[in-house]
Amino acid sequence: MASLGANPRRTPQGPGPGAASSGFPSPAPVPGPKEAEEEEVEEEEELAEIHLCVLWNSGYLGIAYYDTSDSTIHFMPDAPDQESLKLLQRVLDEINPQSVVTSAKQDENMTRFLGKLASQEHREPKRPEIIFLPSVDFGLEISKQRLLSGNYSFIPDAMTATEKILFLSSIIPFDCLLTVRALGGLLKFLGRRRIGVELEDYNVSVPILGFKKFMLTHLVNIDQDTYSVLQIFKSESHPSVYKVASGLKEGLSLFGVLNRCRCKWGEKLLRLWFTRPTHDLGELSSRLDVIQFFLLPQNLDMAQMLHRLLGHIKNVPLILKRMKLSHTKVSDWQVLYKTVYSALGLRDACRSLPQSIQLFRDIAQEFSDDLHHIASLIGKVVDFEGSLAENRFTVLPNIDPEIDEKKRRLMGLPNFLTEVARKELENLDSRIPSCSVIYIPLIGFLLSIPRLPSMVEASDFEINGLDFMFLSEEKLHYRSARTKELDALLGDLHCEIRDQETLLMYQLQCQVLARAAVLTRVLDLASRLDVLLALASAARDYGYSRPRYSPQVLGVRIQNGRHPLMELCARTFVPNSTECGGDKGRVKVITGPNSSGKSIYLKQVGLITFMALVGSFVPAEEAEIGAVDAIFTRIHSCESISLGLSTFMIDLNQQVAKAVNNATAQSLVLIDEFGKGTNTVDGLALLAAVLRHWLARGPTCPHIFVATNFLSLVQLQLLPQGPLVQYLTMETCEDGNDLVFFYQVCEGVAKASHASHTAAQAGLPDKLVARGKEVSDLIRSGKPIKPVKDLLKKNQMENCQTLVDKFMKLDLEDPNLDLNVFMSQEVLPAATSIL
Repeated sequence: MASLGANPRRTPQGPGPGAASSGFPSPAPVPGPKEAEEEEVEEEEELAEIHLCVLWNSGYLGIAYYDTSDSTIHFMPDAPDQESLKLLQRVLDEINPQSVVTSAKQDENMTRFLGKLASQEHREPKRPEIIFLPSVDFGLEISKQRLLSGNYSFIPDAMTATEKILFLSSIIPFDCLLTVRALGGLLKFLGRRRIGVELEDYNVSVPILGFKKFMLTHLVNIDQDTYSVLQIFKSESHPSVYKVASGLKEGLSLFGVLNRCRCKWGEKLLRLWFTRPTHDLGELSSRLDVIQFFLLPQNLDMAQMLHRLLGHIKNVPLILKRMKLSHTKVSDWQVLYKTVYSALGLRDACRSLPQSIQLFRDIAQEFSDDLHHIASLIGKVVDFEGSLAENRFTVLPNIDPEIDEKKRRLMGLPNFLTEVARKELENLDSRIPSCSVIYIPLIGFLLSIPRLPSMVEASDFEINGLDFMFLSEEKLHYRSARTKELDALLGDLHCEIRDQETLLMYQLQCQVLARAAVLTRVLDLASRLDVLLALASAARDYGYSRPRYSPQVLGVRIQNGRHPLMELCARTFVPNSTECGGDKGRVKVITGPNSSGKSIYLKQVGLITFMALVGSFVPAEEAEIGAVDAIFTRIHSCESISLGLSTFMIDLNQQVAKAVNNATAQSLVLIDEFGKGTNTVDGLALLAAVLRHWLARGPTCPHIFVATNFLSLVQLQLLPQGPLVQYLTMETCEDGNDLVFFYQVCEGVAKASHASHTAAQAGLPDKLVARGKEVSDLIRSGKPIKPVKDLLKKNQMENCQTLVDKFMKLDLEDPNLDLNVFMSQEVLPAATSIL
């Protein structure tokens, strides 16, 4: 509301802040010849059906499908997928399901995706049938019960219920909640449709001959346990007192070390690459080419300039979503403007870079002139300063002549209304000291005068020639002939200007949304460049080198590799080499004392392999990676001990069970401290059984690194002799009573565990260490173990004193006293401990 005041003694004041405001809803945008045998095989293949069940929630995808050709259920553990559901599209393209089952209560993105899929009438082969089941059929607990209570022919009947649960837990990832729900929904659908048993009796269930993990082509299988024990990710409580309850931050982890991204979408893409490593040589080579280019000294300035530009690439999808809903904020236009101009800067820079690198070529070509058009439109139309001042969308001058004219008239109102107020005051009662002319949107111009003391009743408000409107804050508001003329002359200027500017904003939004595809592509390519610049920065600072990929190499070869996290924490770090491949040394048994570096070596091999499969440079002088399709770990982690001993051991054994059930000839399996915490004989037997199981596979045995303190595994020759097994140890040297660790891997077997040396270095008292060594020697020689004499004498004296006290308290005159009971229950047991 604009107001003016005048009285005979002072000059009327100019327009002040409005007392009322109006707003109109923004208009919704318009979106924008064969042999007989071959023919028979083809007929059999045509009869095979695949039924897919899928759930998407909070950026993660859960997928399971049933293949009638082998009566097997395949599942993919929870995998991150963007709102465009590109991963789901890859799955559909690869398996080509006949039906897609999902929950009737789904996210909008999934609903839109499935609707588009169902509308593809010319899709070859035939488009799938979309089936919606009630959301209750996908409940987590009911899905678990459905899985655990299923009648599966591959489970022996002799198994107890508990054994069945443990067996299924080693195959099905029950920690992947979306996948479990998808499996439960799929079982419900199969039972309802009776796939493959339509003509059978109702008591005949759908045959399920196994559960298999499904991975997309070129993706490497890594479970959550591996991510945890290798410290690829590590979440910690946020140190801020404001976020300590819910906030998490990345701790010391591989992701934390390599994440130097400047924009949030780059960070999201890096996390996506970490959760979906690949052995697609073309994709990996293209990533490494960019990193290698920016590692050249002459390209450092260019890398820094590109990194600065990437800092202005913001959340474009959120802005586009707001535009579609007409919820655009003033800040959104500024952010979009900076993003587009930064993208143009990236395009111009990449055009000067070698076009032989795919990423530079893509940015130079796909950052089209549409970006310049968007930036030009925003820059010429949006008045950023005025928009921030009024907290709404305003346009610059010379865009719309009508708006300019109305704004000019609005700017001239103060002087004009001052004159009107002066003339109105001349015609009012002399008792009225002042008046003002105010403007209220949707109401119009009003004459405002102060309420006099004599104006008590409503009838006192009547003034000749004026129409009373309302009383507010001791001010009386009237319509006069002049204010009515002002309404007819000037109208609702504020609202008209806002409406016209809103219409221009709508038109500008349509122009931007029509070119939304290029903005989406900008985000994809810019985030990729951001990730690769981050990896190049880490490689430069830590001295990483480019790995090589060779499909002919069945395994991993590492020259002087380093642990990427441990080398940042230790003053000095001893590098170690690794070579496994072909038919030699597929199973490496590593022995050595505690704290000699066995676990670090295992994790080092796993991390270097993982980094190569992400497309990063690695901490090694040289590294050659073969066709690794999976990494499995069962590495002792102190954090897991909090689960409790029994649960802890079940958890560790299940990790090995996953590797036994899923590892292939191209898998890398890391096992540390297997059997620890259980009976020595049982743990040793189980470890030997697992290794012999893999060795029996011959050339298809996985690449296995086993670190163990079970020296009997070698001494008793529990493993078969042959080229598949190689024995390694951590090199040490005895210097008098001291044991020196070299942290160097070499061929051979440790002769002893050196537990006493390790205990002494850990700070245990000398007496305890000496007693432990004495007991160990007695066990090894088969002699009986006797208590320590001093300790025995002390215990005897305490027991004697206790027995004397009992006799002193004995009341021989007590009629209820039974001496036989006293001697048999009190004296004789105590005498046995004394003698």
